[in-house]
Amino acid sequence: MLAWGANANAQLGGLLNKVKQKVKDKVEQKVDRTIDKVTDGAENEVDNTVNDAVKGKDKGKRGKKDGTVTEDASVAQSKSDFVQGAVVLFEDNFAGEQLGEFPSKWDLDGGSVEVAQIGDRKVAKFTQNGTLFPLMKKNQYNYLPEEFTIEWEVYIANKGEGMNHEFRLMNKEEGINTHNDQCAWIAIWYRPNDRAARVFWNCQKPGQGSTEGEQNMDGKLKSGWNHFALSFNQRAFKLYVNGERLCNVPNMLAPKYMEYESTDSEGYPYSCISNVRIGQGAVALYGRNAGDIDKAMAETGKFVTNNILFDTGKATLKPGSMAEIQKVADYMKKNPSVRFEVQGHTDNQGSDKINDPLSQQRAEAIVKALASMGVDDFNLKAVGKGSHEPVADNKTEEGRAKNRRVEFVKR
Repeated sequence: MLAWGANANAQLGGLLNKVKQKVKDKVEQKVDRTIDKVTDGAENEVDNTVNDAVKGKDKGKRGKKDGTVTEDASVAQSKSDFVQGAVVLFEDNFAGEQLGEFPSKWDLDGGSVEVAQIGDRKVAKFTQNGTLFPLMKKNQYNYLPEEFTIEWEVYIANKGEGMNHEFRLMNKEEGINTHNDQCAWIAIWYRPNDRAARVFWNCQKPGQGSTEGEQNMDGKLKSGWNHFALSFNQRAFKLYVNGERLCNVPNMLAPKYMEYESTDSEGYPYSCISNVRIGQGAVALYGRNAGDIDKAMAETGKFVTNNILFDTGKATLKPGSMAEIQKVADYMKKNPSVRFEVQGHTDNQGSDKINDPLSQQRAEAIVKALASMGVDDFNLKAVGKGSHEPVADNKTEEGRAKNRRVEFVKR
């Protein structure tokens, strides 16, 4: 029995050693494969970077193994330069509308649109192919100024449904050579089943020709509400989706009015829109930079901006505000001893009971955003001023727009 036991133990020990060796071999093979993948990826990245340099491509781009191109943070920041037009020409969130009725601030050219409810928000929902356009006090076909921004939100269902949505900037002037009077055409095409999501655009140049393009939006268009915005400044057109700039067209025919369209393609539901806003003013042709803050601080000891924007009645920062906040963050990192009182100011619309705490909450939201960018919040103090320190006449929309501001005051 003793001999048998010794023999069994020897066999068991040998088996365990074989198991250990097998495990060791498997682990080593897996590690080798992982190293190979990492090495291959690194080699490809080096090759792509070298190739880009040889071909004279943009220095801010780096090649990846799959052939796509990513951009450095310094380049990406410039893609969030949207600045909302300060003077409101038209605004509608459909809040006061009756469900099932046609929205009162709009008109229709064919098709059918009605007010519907999605969650706690009322929307304009297309129920048939049609074209929707806002009712304006000025000439219906001539109300957009030389500089303007337009914002709207489009809903994408989270039940695997697709969507088609179109937006057009138009000009009906005699002698204007456009396709069906279009200055710009934007189409949003979403197909969840085959993971296809794209945004297309076509911008008419003065005279002949057009500039067109498309952007793959897989992972960028999301279930729920998506924010779209555009800016036109005399000749330059920019399009943004959820705070990211998609296109920057330097020369486009000046439009005079706008319209939405929804089409039932391949059996997908019609689109829903909400929070439409047309503002006078636009993103500057050549944007502001951190030097503006240096100059303002040297001359006045404070930096005043109307380019940090919030959702109406809330302390939620709009995506387009982050570029301006980033400039302040860059200044504070360059000047680490500087301390700011971050002052939130409102116009006189609404009561002090609402405006005072709202301005405080907005100032706190800016401090939080700066801290997330690496600024030491010890050097920041949030102060809500409400409407108590106006810098312009609150009787005009232009004056109220100036009063809705943020001040970074050195302390």
